[in-house]
Amino acid sequence: MGRFGYPALLELRGRRCVVVGSRAVREGKVEALLAGGADQVLVLAEGPLARLEALAADPRVRVERRPWRPDDLDGAFLVVGWDPDPAERARLAAEARARRALVNVIDDVPNCDFAAPAVVRRGDLVLAIGTGGASPALAAKLRQELEERFGPAWAEVLEVLRDLRAGMPASVDGPERARRWRAALDLTEAERLVAEGRAGELRERLRARLLAAEAAS
Repeated sequence: MGRFGYPALLELRGRRCVVVGSRAVREGKVEALLAGGADQVLVLAEGPLARLEALAADPRVRVERRPWRPDDLDGAFLVVGWDPDPAERARLAAEARARRALVNVIDDVPNCDFAAPAVVRRGDLVLAIGTGGASPALAAKLRQELEERFGPAWAEVLEVLRDLRAGMPASVDGPERARRWRAALDLTEAERLVAEGRAGELRERLRARLLAAEAAS
């Protein structure tokens, strides 16, 4: 097993995140945190100016155009950054870890507690690809393929499933309930019906299959 072998989706709402350095800003690390639910992001960077100005307009982001200080990391849950100086990168990681914050120093594996995967988002559906830091290029290529395979309709497919799951009686829990849902769900059908504007029909088909499975048990 290579590095970063355990995948996890983090809850960032209400937790302080810190982004350090112009490269992190330029590579979209702030936007990635916001897309993941972050609502308390401190950005410490000198540029790029246009991007910093756009980020500063977001109420979830505070931008300060200056070098970082160790006390900037106080109370942080997650830190992402980079510096051209290897010693400074190591210091950033050490200060973050001393505060029990998760840290990712871009392209500096020994100074990372986690790897940021290539991600495809379709509403709340998240598809993530990791290579253990071995090949970001491969992760990016696979992301492109997944973006083509799983189009915008999948956001609505997930909403249909969420609403139906909340409204169905949970007469069976655990593995049996999961098995019934897997048997009822046809991915090709789900994508087609939603793409054709027939989400309601998808909901009713799934409901009928689930109720039939319950009646037969």
